[in-house]
Amino acid sequence: MKKSNSILQLFPGPLRGYFEHTCARYDDLQEIRIRAGRPVLVRRGGREFYLKKSGDEKLAMDNKFEDELRLDVGQVDNIFVHLCRYSPYAYGEELRHGFLTVAGGHRIGIAGQAVIAQNGVSVIRNIRFLNIRVAHEVKGVAQPYMAHMYEPEGDKIHSCLIIAPPGMGKTTMLRDMVRQVSDGFGHRKGCSVSVVDERSEIAGCFMGEPQNDVGVRTDVMDACPKGYGMEMMLRSMTPEVIAVDEIALSEDVQTLLMLLNCGVKVIATIHGESVREVKEKPYLQPLFETTYFRRFLMIKEKGKGALYDERGERLV
Repeated sequence: MKKSNSILQLFPGPLRGYFEHTCARYDDLQEIRIRAGRPVLVRRGGREFYLKKSGDEKLAMDNKFEDELRLDVGQVDNIFVHLCRYSPYAYGEELRHGFLTVAGGHRIGIAGQAVIAQNGVSVIRNIRFLNIRVAHEVKGVAQPYMAHMYEPEGDKIHSCLIIAPPGMGKTTMLRDMVRQVSDGFGHRKGCSVSVVDERSEIAGCFMGEPQNDVGVRTDVMDACPKGYGMEMMLRSMTPEVIAVDEIALSEDVQTLLMLLNCGVKVIATIHGESVREVKEKPYLQPLFETTYFRRFLMIKEKGKGALYDERGERLV
């Protein structure tokens, strides 16, 4: 199925006519935001548009809308139930965390009325807000950096932190790096990679099957908290490399230290404006007490970055 069709299929039949034009222009489509009773907004190429009742898109400026598409509560509910394949309870665990991943690897953020239990959110009811985040694979985006990810001789890879502000393509870069490490490239042999995909954004698993190409030697633990997932993969899958997205907690750092001390290499992403800023974050200090990480990829422009070694010297 074409990616554009996989987006259109997310909508129940009676509503697809509104979204045909938007889904057909798939290449730069980023998000479709649906809010009950409010204009449907589309983000593509970094710009925001609103959807007209005709299905055409018009640039959103100063909250001025004309003949805009507004879906009512019943229509939003129909989309949600359709996304869940008419069985929301089957997606209970994902929905409890505020999202679900669907065929094609697309990720749907949800919001509504949260019901709180002792261990956090038990369920989200009256879902009135949907954010369809469109999955895009950019194969080859990591290629300029791969030759410098290895020791000069042999196939030993360096641990790497991918650093970027939000929205600059950290996960896209990580996904392609995982694919190339797993498959091998040039004279480098592929190696066993374990992906811990807490938010189903790297592999984009649907029913346990990756929708994105993460390589032939890659195993995925989907929708599992990073700390638990990394420990489980270490014990069960004996990876040479573990990949994980968005290190944000001190507990994640402690698990990373365990992996690194066991000789497993790590490729991970983290929010940051510079390598220096990341190294100064208190909870990350233990990672830099020794040279566990020998490569730092700093992304400041969409899909483009600079690769540094542990001494701060730029390699690419």
